[in-house]
Amino acid sequence: MLKLSELQHDALVEIFNIGVGQAARAMSEIVREEVTMSVPSIRFLNRAAAAAMLGHPDRSRVCGISQHYRGALTTEAILMFPEDKSLDIVRLMVGESVPFKELTEMEQEAMSEIGNIILNSCVGTLANVFDRELRGSLPVYHLGSSEDILTASCGLADTLVLMLHIDFILEAHQIHGYVAFILDVSALADLQAQVDGYLANITGQA
Repeated sequence: MLKLSELQHDALVEIFNIGVGQAARAMSEIVREEVTMSVPSIRFLNRAAAAAMLGHPDRSRVCGISQHYRGALTTEAILMFPEDKSLDIVRLMVGESVPFKELTEMEQEAMSEIGNIILNSCVGTLANVFDRELRGSLPVYHLGSSEDILTASCGLADTLVLMLHIDFILEAHQIHGYVAFILDVSALADLQAQVDGYLANITGQA
């Protein structure tokens, strides 16, 4: 299991917090309501432990939006919400008057848009801070168990999952979401090297 130093861990939290703040501003414009997002907590887990963190005893389905990134590091990023919460977000986007049937038909398109905003805010911040390019694919929508979604993305047995837990807080809603970054051995080494480079840069500027 990857061991980050306290300094590396704090640097990653700080970087992702900048990205989450940008995503919150973009989300506020979409739902026409102020959205705040908590400071993300981060953990490195194997696939089974990550799926268990997301899963529910009744095997509730999870809505996921994934994008593949290459450049400073190669990773699959996945935004995940419980299915009922994803419908809450879609309703906030389109208004209360839309019938449930139409709402579910709009879910894939709306959630893909939200996934694109949040994932690119997080990854774009990484790219800016590391001063390295990260190129993303188009978002792909998934609906299934957390195990199914992570298994489809992890593939290799030696991958780890960097899990970000984020609370999306609106006036009348509190929605828990996760962003997962699938990292193989090479990507983990790249991530640590990029964080060390960032820390060396800001230390040198101090």
